[in-house]
Amino acid sequence: MASNSVKNDTGKMQNRMLIGTATRGMVRMEWAIARYNQVTPCNWSLVQTNKAVNDFSPIGFLVADAQNLIVRDAIMGEYEWLFLLEDDNIIPPDCFIKLNGYMHKDVPVVSGLYFTKSEPAEPIIYRGRGNSYYDKWKLGDKVWCDGVPTGCLLISGKLLKAMWDESPEYNVSGTITRRVFDQPEKAWYDPEINGYRSLSGTSDLTWCERVINEGFLKKAGYNKYAKMEYPLLCDTSMLIKHIDNEGKVYPQNFTWPDGTRS
Repeated sequence: MASNSVKNDTGKMQNRMLIGTATRGMVRMEWAIARYNQVTPCNWSLVQTNKAVNDFSPIGFLVADAQNLIVRDAIMGEYEWLFLLEDDNIIPPDCFIKLNGYMHKDVPVVSGLYFTKSEPAEPIIYRGRGNSYYDKWKLGDKVWCDGVPTGCLLISGKLLKAMWDESPEYNVSGTITRRVFDQPEKAWYDPEINGYRSLSGTSDLTWCERVINEGFLKKAGYNKYAKMEYPLLCDTSMLIKHIDNEGKVYPQNFTWPDGTRS
């Protein structure tokens, strides 16, 4: 008489994408993980929906340090993609569906569209520096640029590995990682002006400049994108709600390219 048996698959899980959330601990993580209500693509994983992607959420670090801990986890886990999603960003329900399409096309860097927490709010999408935001687009367009934020950012694991291999090691609260992202803050004495100069900025634009200026797209095998003047993609159909500590949603008081106001 035949007997029934159950065999569990003990093989390595498909490490398709890691979601990394750098948080200051000011937003409850229950709020942040509400993204599990996303529509999940078919055959995206062999586990439950709330396990379809893995999480790594450093709390209480500087942004660049938290991002570098997340990158370390992505590299150690050999993930094909990293999706950086900040805790104060609310993604649309079809975000994973759209990201899945870009993953199939192997587009190395894809950002959603979100805005500064200001009035009027400004879209964080740049071509060049010092010239404000780029505005030659309509909502729903796919816009190529050279500056995108990390609030809702898909990054190829191949690109991250190329950057990781050439980044210096450093210690973050006892964990050795590498400085893939950097927070540009420094001051120095300039004898030419007989005074001090200072430099400050954000880790996201510094990372974008490093990707382009240090040739990491080509090093990662993305020759097509390496030749582009604006190799980073912002899909403006992925409109992100950016919230502050009081729950106020941005953009507000923004005039869209078609003349309507938010």
